[in-house]
Amino acid sequence: MPNIFLIIVPVVAAAFVLVACSGRKTSKESSEPAAQETTIVKFWNGNRSEARKVYERKVLDAIMEATEADWGPWQIDENQDEYPGDEESLVFTEKGHDLFVTIAGNQKFTKEDKIVIPHLLTKNLLGYRIPIIRQEDAGLFSEIRNAEYLQKLKHGIPLTWSDADIFRHNDYNVVEDGSFDDIFERLQSGLFDYSAYGANEVLGVFENRASKHEGLIIDENILLFYQFPLVFYINPQLPQLADRIEAGFQKIIASGTLDSIFDHHYGNIVEQLNLDKRLMFVLDNPLIPDDFRYIKPDLENL
Repeated sequence: MPNIFLIIVPVVAAAFVLVACSGRKTSKESSEPAAQETTIVKFWNGNRSEARKVYERKVLDAIMEATEADWGPWQIDENQDEYPGDEESLVFTEKGHDLFVTIAGNQKFTKEDKIVIPHLLTKNLLGYRIPIIRQEDAGLFSEIRNAEYLQKLKHGIPLTWSDADIFRHNDYNVVEDGSFDDIFERLQSGLFDYSAYGANEVLGVFENRASKHEGLIIDENILLFYQFPLVFYINPQLPQLADRIEAGFQKIIASGTLDSIFDHHYGNIVEQLNLDKRLMFVLDNPLIPDDFRYIKPDLENL
């Protein structure tokens, strides 16, 4: 009989230990935070030069990374489809994208709901415009000394680009026709005299597009300026994403990350394009929202 008790007692004790251990494991599991769901961001990055695509994606990546500790893991679903004409205005309502980068005051979105993040991605570099011209006209452009002369020349701009309204407002002779794909073929054919592009993209535009057409060059004399800042537009149905982009933007500004990205891509842009040695003509942008009217030419801080 005593032998039976010697067998039973250890078994009961072992069972108690197993129950106790199981209880501690359950308690530990319940105290662990639930895994955060990954935020998928549908980023439209089409209708722009290759240089802009790379830069704008890097800024977005930096913003999302800067907010990961507070907002959780993320993933960018990037789309580079080209939307012709006013089709761009459908990026939220019909295309289903979450955000994209565009100029502040984009006229295609005047009647569309959107959330605007009021921080500049490229220090208004897109607003420093440099002409691409025919090589045979290099002497003509080098002799320009006043806006009145330049206003008489024909400026070729693709259909629906906001630049056309800005230049017309400033009494420039605008030929608004065709698309970005055929703009340099038409310049080469003599249908207009020049086509101007932002300092942040003119080298890439020339290399990837204009240089494919014989006899075109980047002008070395003229610099046009107007307020044309690049900002994020957010789908109005996604206020939480807008809050995250705003918070992340403030973080990368404060940490110097945005400046580092800018310097990596454009740190020598003034010297590279001789911006400070060009004749600058300042235009008024009637489309710019009041929040961005403070922007002035400032080559020293590029």
